[in-house]
Amino acid sequence: MKTLYLVRHAKSSWKHPELLDEERPLLEKGKSRTWKVIDFLLSRKITVDLIKSSHAVRALETAKIIAHALKFPEENIIVEKQIYHADSYRLLDQFFDVSDSFESLMLVGHNPACTNLANYFLEKRIDWLPTSGVVSISFDTDKWAELINADRKTNFVVFPKKL
Repeated sequence: MKTLYLVRHAKSSWKHPELLDEERPLLEKGKSRTWKVIDFLLSRKITVDLIKSSHAVRALETAKIIAHALKFPEENIIVEKQIYHADSYRLLDQFFDVSDSFESLMLVGHNPACTNLANYFLEKRIDWLPTSGVVSISFDTDKWAELINADRKTNFVVFPKKL
């Protein structure tokens, strides 16, 4: 069994127009909304074996906040530049190099790719994965490369506004 956690980065700041898009930091409001989701994850005793994140500041900050709360070593977060510009099909590429010894993977990225990838696997589609939203899906397989064809079930879809 493999479990995927798709996370959209927390709400970011547009306060500094001189910054490149990938340099935009999180808003405090984004951090506090992420903590609402973290409380939900902790209440379900969620742990992750691997976290991969976009290199964009807002995504990596989100990944670090969640990693710290889940007691995942921050230095073990894998930063993947490809996630930043990825579409949902390119996000699928992130699974192929994951060791099958890992049972769970958290992918921290951006829309529309996160929403589109979630909808590829979800039984009940979502309109839009909001900032700090998390989708968890389990797959009946022992190999990450077989995710696409594996039977799956939705564990949860959680948004800060739902909490």
